[in-house]
Amino acid sequence: MARIPYADCTSDAVRPLADRIAAERGSVLHLYQMLLHSPPFAEGWLKYLTAVRHQGSLSGALRELIIMRVALLNNAPYEADQHAPIALREGITQAQLDALAAWHDSALFSDEQRAVLAYTDAMTRQVQVPDAVFAAVAALYPAQQVVEITATVAAYNMVSRFLEALQIHTADANADANPSAPGTH
Repeated sequence: MARIPYADCTSDAVRPLADRIAAERGSVLHLYQMLLHSPPFAEGWLKYLTAVRHQGSLSGALRELIIMRVALLNNAPYEADQHAPIALREGITQAQLDALAAWHDSALFSDEQRAVLAYTDAMTRQVQVPDAVFAAVAALYPAQQVVEITATVAAYNMVSRFLEALQIHTADANADANPSAPGTH
């Protein structure tokens, strides 16, 4: 159960933004129900995460692999619950998701995926990325994609930290104003 109640998505103060989120995402997920306590933050979050998820040049599979690894490293089950189906749709296999905790020991990941996973691990665990880890990613991707990989790791570290600090979980009851089917953030 979340540490504070979810925002009332039917209140006049947040209804227009809640409607927009539902239109863009399919529903107002728990993450946005919480963010709607601060409409400016919810709106900024929506714009930023939309750019990360839908306006970059990374493949959906690579993006979702990053997101799933960040969720795993940060012990953020809500994030993993939301993104596992997306990862599968984008081409990550169930076997890869199952092996993600021990990706170093798995032959299921390409050299490119392994370089990005090492980069994700460094950014998430130690913040500072060793030169060799950065060089491996920079040798494989143009500057735009290095920036997008970096921003994706950073963004989903932000997401998972927000979720876990407020204990937002999949099993939480939806706010009364949110009967829509699950969407994505």
